[in-house]
Amino acid sequence: MTSGTEAGTLPATSARPESKLRSYARLGKLDVFDYYLSFLVVLSALAFPVLRLDNRTIAMLVLFLLGAISTIVALVAFDDLTGFRDGSDLRNYGPDDPTRKKLRKPLVAGTLTQGEALWFGWITAGVGAVLWAAAVAVAPHRPTWTIVVVVVTYVFALQYSYGLKLSYHGFQEVFLVALGASLVLSPFGLATGEFSWFLLVQSVLFGLGVLMFGVYSNTNDIEGDRSVGRPTVASLVSPRGNAVFIGALSASEYVIALAASLAGVAPWWFAVLMLPAAALRTRQFLLGFRYGDIMRARKLGFSVHRTTTALLVVANVLAGVLA
Repeated sequence: MTSGTEAGTLPATSARPESKLRSYARLGKLDVFDYYLSFLVVLSALAFPVLRLDNRTIAMLVLFLLGAISTIVALVAFDDLTGFRDGSDLRNYGPDDPTRKKLRKPLVAGTLTQGEALWFGWITAGVGAVLWAAAVAVAPHRPTWTIVVVVVTYVFALQYSYGLKLSYHGFQEVFLVALGASLVLSPFGLATGEFSWFLLVQSVLFGLGVLMFGVYSNTNDIEGDRSVGRPTVASLVSPRGNAVFIGALSASEYVIALAASLAGVAPWWFAVLMLPAAALRTRQFLLGFRYGDIMRARKLGFSVHRTTTALLVVANVLAGVLA
């Protein structure tokens, strides 16, 4: 029989550091709201140049947002469960890494059991499925491509590090970009029935912002990921190779914006508007790879993503007003 600590619970004699509710919120990473900022990009695209926000559209957007929250909460809960079971989280959040707060991983901290995490993941996954199905049902439009994107995103989200474990087979980076892009494109398609190349560019930029959280975390977690065979780019290549990879990703954000402006997919001024985000991304890269402070660079990534999102909203407003 295992002790309470080995089973992922606190010893009976220890004082509980926080409530169960707080532990579940940590398991679902509810403090990381950056995925859900996609809602603002979609709203700005729907509000200009012609307001396209009737009651059905608003209901769909609310249901889609709540479904996205539930699905992503399930994704990260399963990710924590898998990371705890294979030992990578125990290593990455252990006493040898004082920069990581163990309470952010309730299974490692012992504030939740594996069973509690598993049921939490399946319940939130079920809620996500119901909410996304309801969003499609009430949507003003149901283009086939949008429904396919929603279904594929949902299925793959649950397989990210559980079931098929896509992130353990080299698909982590691609999936994170696709997830972020889907959160922009899908509700727009359900609201308008249209496909927009300009919004596709915005969705990819949004998805890259989501990915950048992950690649800096992976850089800090190289040893833990290697020990369990999780093939992130950081764990597969040399430190220099990883720096080149993240540098290329950082540059690609602005290159995409510039190419979109030059090709006429985005307004000519779009590339100029995105310069502040490019400057912040450069600062992040230098902080992580010239000055060696990966965790501070990761934290700065949230500010970069939020800045990018704000600029995308401004771009939609400007494009609508100028049109």
